[in-house]
Amino acid sequence: MDQSIKKKYNYWQWKTLIVLMIGYALFYFVRKNFSIVMPALESELGLSKAKLGLFLTLNGVIYGVSRFVNGFFADRMSRKKMMAAGLFLSAVVNILIGLSPQMDGLFNLLDAEGKATTGLVVLIGSLWLINGYTQGMGYPPCGSLMAHWIKPSELATKQSIWNSSHSIGAGLVSVLCGTLILQKFSYSAWQWCFFIPAILAIAGSVMLLLTLKDTPASVGLPDPESMDENAPSKADVQVEDPSFTEKVYRRLVSKMVFRNPVIWILAITNFCVYVIRFTILDWGSTFLTQDRGLTIQAASTVVAASELAGGIVGTLIAGWATDRFFKSRSQRTCLIGLLGATLCFLLFWLTPKGMNGLAVTCIIMASFFVYMPQALIGIACSNQATKRVAASANGLAGIFGYASTTVSGLMFGYLAEHFGWNSVFEVAIVFGVIGVILFAFIWNAPSDGYSKAEPIIEEVRGEIAAK
Repeated sequence: MDQSIKKKYNYWQWKTLIVLMIGYALFYFVRKNFSIVMPALESELGLSKAKLGLFLTLNGVIYGVSRFVNGFFADRMSRKKMMAAGLFLSAVVNILIGLSPQMDGLFNLLDAEGKATTGLVVLIGSLWLINGYTQGMGYPPCGSLMAHWIKPSELATKQSIWNSSHSIGAGLVSVLCGTLILQKFSYSAWQWCFFIPAILAIAGSVMLLLTLKDTPASVGLPDPESMDENAPSKADVQVEDPSFTEKVYRRLVSKMVFRNPVIWILAITNFCVYVIRFTILDWGSTFLTQDRGLTIQAASTVVAASELAGGIVGTLIAGWATDRFFKSRSQRTCLIGLLGATLCFLLFWLTPKGMNGLAVTCIIMASFFVYMPQALIGIACSNQATKRVAASANGLAGIFGYASTTVSGLMFGYLAEHFGWNSVFEVAIVFGVIGVILFAFIWNAPSDGYSKAEPIIEEVRGEIAAK
């Protein structure tokens, strides 16, 4: 290969990866800030825990639907424009939420004591549901762009690097909002926790538009598969995509996504993985306080450590191990990760109360392991469906993942209130076992679906040529 082409390709690949990391981290700035300011919304506006919990659950469901819908759009339109639009619209929603108390002059949003009326509850809730949809415009373009820019044999390693943007964004916005809450402003501090992240997100949307390129061909480079000496298949290699017509897309979506049993197993296991992930992320501070007797500060620190250990360390190790030891078969690392998470959660449940050191270690290790499949399922979907319909496959897996909030949110809230935390732990462990069994069924699946996609594409090309 021409060294100048290789150098140019590496430059654009890493540039794309870094820009996507920054962009997706900023999506978390205008998403996870809501969880941080919930105590302030409760104390200052009088919003109940039930209403706030409902906002989170519905937001998660809408987000999953959005990822599913936008997955199909991302395979057929400019991915950088979709991602930039989603980030910008999320910023607008955040600004409107921050300004909502100032709208009391136009609408009856606050009562005589300055607490939220039903009108303000509906307004903030509706805006946060809209944010769930606009947030779903972030992941599909990322998954598709990485499938277009990164060699299949390196996708697990490099997309895992990108996946750390989840934890980086969540961690930085926690620090930012924590700092803002300590300051004194003309508006309430919680409002600035929406304003400042929104301003940063708007700047990020401009960055995405100016720096990203949708395909290597747009800068005169060949597709990454043509430069991948380790790829099991060299199918679907071309600098341009003249045959990527509506007919090709529909045929591939039908056969490589909806009629692909591997994709369906990955989607269902994503549901199981997210049940355990959200049990720790959404309920960790609560059950560590109520069930294990930790202080709120200590419990929050444990959850933060879990996010860092899992979201960054676990993710990076998972990607490296997949390409290094399993020849890019992500499903094998996923099985090991979910098995480890389930066993750690089981050990946490069995740990006697009072042995908080062991209990905390188990929670952190459960997060470490659960982020392995959390990061790799999307990579497996991209490789199995191929880059042409990678976003569509990830959209299907995404709707299953965030549908899990019906279990981790509403069901677990009900179980904890009426039957105690042990019932929550038991159900979470059952879902972990189901996911491990399902991963075992695809242990021997190939690392990608390019060889399967080639005859499908050639069949459509033949039909087009025959007309």
